Amino acid sequence: MKWKLTARYLISILSIVFIVLVANTIILVGLMIYQSTQGVDEYEYSSGENFTRSFSNHLRLEDNQPTITDTGKNALEEFGAWLQILDANGSVVSSYRAPENAASHYTPLELVHKYKYMDDDFNTYYIGEFEEYSYLVGVPNSNEERAVFMYNPSTFLTYTSQFLLVIIIVDLIIAAIVGFLFSTILTKPVNRMIERISDLKERKFYSKKPKRPGVFKHVFSNLNDVSKNLQAYEDERQKLEKMRNEWISNVSHDIKTPLSSIQGYAELLRDDNVSSDERLEYAEVIERQSLYMKGLLEDFNLTMRLRNQEMPLHRQETNMVRFVREMVIDVLNDPQFRNNQVDFHSTIDNLNWEIDQHLMKRALLNFIYNALLHNDENVEITIQVTNDGIAIQDNGKGIAKEDQEQIFERYYRGTNTKDTLGTGLGLAISRDIIEAHGGEIRLTSEIGEGTVINIWIQG
Repeated sequence: MKWKLTARYLISILSIVFIVLVANTIILVGLMIYQSTQGVDEYEYSSGENFTRSFSNHLRLEDNQPTITDTGKNALEEFGAWLQILDANGSVVSSYRAPENAASHYTPLELVHKYKYMDDDFNTYYIGEFEEYSYLVGVPNSNEERAVFMYNPSTFLTYTSQFLLVIIIVDLIIAAIVGFLFSTILTKPVNRMIERISDLKERKFYSKKPKRPGVFKHVFSNLNDVSKNLQAYEDERQKLEKMRNEWISNVSHDIKTPLSSIQGYAELLRDDNVSSDERLEYAEVIERQSLYMKGLLEDFNLTMRLRNQEMPLHRQETNMVRFVREMVIDVLNDPQFRNNQVDFHSTIDNLNWEIDQHLMKRALLNFIYNALLHNDENVEITIQVTNDGIAIQDNGKGIAKEDQEQIFERYYRGTNTKDTLGTGLGLAISRDIIEAHGGEIRLTSEIGEGTVINIWIQG
């Protein structure tokens, strides 16, 4: 994958360079062709050749002798040039501003030599034609230089094509080297990103800072954040999976026992020798075990909904002092707990909380029942409402420190719990209800001294 990305990027750079070279070559050749097809503009005092070709307009024949007009003389002075007019034999017949050392006769070879090269006085020579005469224009210290070269068109084309081919090859090699280095620098972090994404796909979560992230610094930072989040989600998923398996295992175990009782007593009921009293006793056992299973399934459904925040809360403002007092009265009116000592105290008249009264009553009753059922009959329970919340305290057996961290887990029973009544979900449900209200719960306990549960919900 790494070399594939590098090759694609390199090919794209080479393609761009090749297209640019071809386009530049076409433009260069087009400009050369365009220049060669353009005619010479009308005389301007910017070129010696144009000046010389146009100067014939300033010459006249008087008595068959060539003369220079006044405008021609002015033009020579402005251009900084001098003039000699030659007859057919090369003899000077007329001149203007010519230097004293200028020749009076020129052979054809001398004219060719002077036209091609500057003399020792740095004069540049131009030759023009007027009627049967010719004229020689000299420009001292001219800014223009004449270069003469000869070439064979076929050879020129051959060398030109070879030169362009060499330029293209050299440019492509340079572009390949530069493109390779640049693409390698660019594709290395891209390749690392692809590897990181593949690792995430395979659930390999880790955070690693690359040596040279370059422009991809923020991308790698986001990948590390994603990796951390996925790791947290994976840990939570495994935790939930473990809890789910434990729940299923515990519920299956808890249901298996009452199902066995129901099955056994149902088989006994089919016996014709069973008396009416025994039949009634067996039916009561079946009914009791059925109710237990029903309660277990309801508690299981409730704790799952609370855990997944799928349980709607019907909140209403409630005075917790009166709410808890009435709940304690209901407990003492229960024949099962009529002889137990449950005291209620309050240091305030009002403590208003926004609660779901049905769920909150169940949560608090679970704490109270837990203290009553898992302690001796002479246990004393004190329920107090203060500005700091609700405190449920007993002077019972207490809870070992190693059990306190897990006491609110589902199906957990402490080492000092002898009674196996209940579904094992009571305290877990109470904890979930308090937390669903946005509240906090704190348990403190000492073996032989009792247990205190403090509850607080933001009012």
